[in-house]
Amino acid sequence: MNKPLICVAAVVAALVGGQALAQESPWLVRLRAVQLDMANENSTGVAGLGANNKTIGELDVSYFWTPNWAAELVLTVPQRQIVRAESGDLGGFTHLPPTLTFQYHWTGLDGFKPYLGLGVNYTKITGVNVADGQYTLDSSSTGGALQVGVDFPLDKKWFLNVDLKKVYIRTDVVTAAGVNAGTLKLDPTFFGVGLGYRF
Repeated sequence: MNKPLICVAAVVAALVGGQALAQESPWLVRLRAVQLDMANENSTGVAGLGANNKTIGELDVSYFWTPNWAAELVLTVPQRQIVRAESGDLGGFTHLPPTLTFQYHWTGLDGFKPYLGLGVNYTKITGVNVADGQYTLDSSSTGGALQVGVDFPLDKKWFLNVDLKKVYIRTDVVTAAGVNAGTLKLDPTFFGVGLGYRF
């Protein structure tokens, strides 16, 4: 084969490869069932103070700007939590905890795609009613988030996903008289299993 034909073949191969890459969407959406487990560490004078564990639904949207690097926004609906102490249930609060992580995905592995993530969480706290109004909580919390997970490709577009996150959420506990009673560290662990779809 002469040089002009080799050049033409190389250009065609590059165009075809670029077209195939362009056809792979950078968007990945996952839907997970997540077990939410609270750390419930507190420095207040209320023995055993903490929020309940529960199972929630979670939607996340990832955008890949390279095959290895992605940003993921984790979303859910506002969640109602029960506040408990050793003496029993004290009331509750509602929180909305969106989390943004930046991830590194390993590629080229056979049958699975692990990733690590590091990010930030912002939690909005509303509807606080603890001990008939004797205590209130901060209206929001900002903290870090750590993530590890793996995608198992089912075909070119569908993935089985397993994901583990540690999110740092904490709030001051304030009495009705405005006295700071200490800090409640919720710091939940999110363990999720779900399906992902690459557009």
